[in-house]
Amino acid sequence: MFKLGLIINPVAGLGGSVALKGSDDMTLHALALGAEPKANIRAQTALKVLLAYKENITIYTVNGQMGEQSALALGFEVALSYQTQNEQTQANDTEQAVAALLTQQVDIILFAGGDGTARNIAKAVERFALKNASQQLPVLGIPAGCKIHSGVYAITPIAAGRIVEMMVTKQLVTLTEGDVMDIDESLFRQGIVKAKRFGEMQIPSELRYVQAVKSGGKESDELVLQDIAEDIIDKMREHHDDLFIIGSGSTTAFLMAELSVKNTLLGVDLVQDEALVANDVSESQVWQQLLQAKQIEQTVRLVITLIGGQGHIFGRGNQQLSPRVLRYIIAQRGGKENISIIATKAKLTALENRPLISDTGDSQLDQVLSGFMAVVTGYKDQVLYPVSSPQ
Repeated sequence: MFKLGLIINPVAGLGGSVALKGSDDMTLHALALGAEPKANIRAQTALKVLLAYKENITIYTVNGQMGEQSALALGFEVALSYQTQNEQTQANDTEQAVAALLTQQVDIILFAGGDGTARNIAKAVERFALKNASQQLPVLGIPAGCKIHSGVYAITPIAAGRIVEMMVTKQLVTLTEGDVMDIDESLFRQGIVKAKRFGEMQIPSELRYVQAVKSGGKESDELVLQDIAEDIIDKMREHHDDLFIIGSGSTTAFLMAELSVKNTLLGVDLVQDEALVANDVSESQVWQQLLQAKQIEQTVRLVITLIGGQGHIFGRGNQQLSPRVLRYIIAQRGGKENISIIATKAKLTALENRPLISDTGDSQLDQVLSGFMAVVTGYKDQVLYPVSSPQ
């Protein structure tokens, strides 16, 4: 019988759709703004991969939304290893749950959360290993947070399920060390990224499924970025009546700097006729803007870049671009061509032929967005690059 440890941080990622750029210490505020918990949904997406083997799997987990509900909903055999008494779960619950699972000698701890959750897991694993003079147990993260800088996460929830499936079916899986990274969210909300390493954990490594730690540093070739920006600015001038949604990232930030308008490095901004319409908008604010655009028959376009080292274009750091927003954009005349992806060729080369990833949480939409899409890599210079749904 395979013993699968499961921990879900039910409030992970809450701040994403409401433009809080993180959930640390912001749970109540995010809920008040209308944020909906997604961590359990993403955990279930990973667990569904294992349904064919559920007769051979016992899930050791925590009561309620920290694991029990999702596992039982899918019909898995469940053993409770830890009971939280807190109506709103806390970091200490995660750490106590890890300690309980480790005493059960589970085969792996699968957890859903963000970088903050990874830090809690790492802290508990290290404490247990020191106290018991034992080797670290493998862990694996299901990406569910607003920020995923750590190298202990699978690239998508389905990928996390695939890795566990390999272990359940006794395939050879290499173990390696993955860095646990996190950033200061208070600075993050000011547009400042300061990532720090908080340790490492042992993870099952399968390069198709485990993400690389996000590439850091600024773009080195300003001339290329200027060419990319000029190409998009030409499009804005050609379609000056259209509304442009500008996604997060350093490449899009360069575009905004060339326009001489205020930019939200880690958020979503709105631009029309080369002028700022709104800064740092939430998902609901984007949606209201789309409804207004529909009334006046205004075309809405989207400019995004990819996360360096990982290749995600949707589902990481831009939850404001929800499935309903993306469906609206591609339902207009022009379809997927209403989405402009911008990146340097160096950034694409660094992916080592891995596809760009659309992980919106809507599998049908991810399929629609899959296939080859044009990536603007310079002035009047594009390359066709594959986009894949989670696998």
